Amino acid sequence: MSAADLTDGAEGATARLAERLLGMRANREVIPPDPNHSVRWHQHDYPSPVARWNYHPEYEIHLIRKGTGKFIVGDHIGTFEAGQVSLVGSGLPHDWVSDLEPGEVLENRDAVIQFDAKWVEQTAALVPEMAEVKPLLDQSARGIEFLGRSAETAAAAIEAMGSTTGLERLRHLLELFAVLARAPQDERRYLADEWFRPQLDSQAAAVVDIVLEYVFGNHAGTVKMSEAAALVGMPEPTFSKYFKRATGQNFSDLVRKLRLAHARRLLEHSDKAVSEICYEVGFSNLSNFNRHFLNDAGETPRAYRQRLHG
Repeated sequence: MSAADLTDGAEGATARLAERLLGMRANREVIPPDPNHSVRWHQHDYPSPVARWNYHPEYEIHLIRKGTGKFIVGDHIGTFEAGQVSLVGSGLPHDWVSDLEPGEVLENRDAVIQFDAKWVEQTAALVPEMAEVKPLLDQSARGIEFLGRSAETAAAAIEAMGSTTGLERLRHLLELFAVLARAPQDERRYLADEWFRPQLDSQAAAVVDIVLEYVFGNHAGTVKMSEAAALVGMPEPTFSKYFKRATGQNFSDLVRKLRLAHARRLLEHSDKAVSEICYEVGFSNLSNFNRHFLNDAGETPRAYRQRLHG
């Protein structure tokens, strides 16, 4: 990439930031109620104005239908592919960023269900069987990614909700709650750390959204905190403190986690050498990569691949 390309990219991101800070990107997403249904079911494309780093008081069940990419839930960073099902708790920031070709749009990438905790509480007061959902909602404060058969069955129920109305839709919703609430522990991945507590203000989502766009788009190359700070118009020391307060992690930790998540995907889905993966995801030397991977995963990259592939 040339210096001119970098300049154009920075200017474009700065322009987008100006638009978002003028009100196009709120830090809290407002979920419109659906007067005809107990919970809200909707689908959206990517890119889309609603696909951004955001939080809201409603719980969210999220299905990725197509594509691959990176996601952040709280302070957890990972990669996703079609079929991923997640439950995001009330107030927990989240974002899914797809890998796209220039100008590409993924139509109806997401199917999303959103509901208020009060609705579950009020329903449980009348229908005691709904109390089975309460522990699941408590655990969702960290965000949960569902795996294996639980994810497959949940995805089918989510899709069935979108194509039905009335009692049929309600039946599929209860089926979905049962699948998620009864998912075995080995088919759940808890995401954010238990201590994660973001401190959000009126501009946090707009600022973090721009930074995530920059990092996710460049993590395999050169990523500098000075460039990220410049994109959001902050001095580097101010940006460092602001970013940590808003996201619960340091900028350098975010970049490292993203590179390691990308490395895990390549170890799982490619036969590239560990040394090749090291440089492809943005690490400058193999020993540094191995050390960070071991600290993060509890095993070396080679052992990680061998365990997955036998």
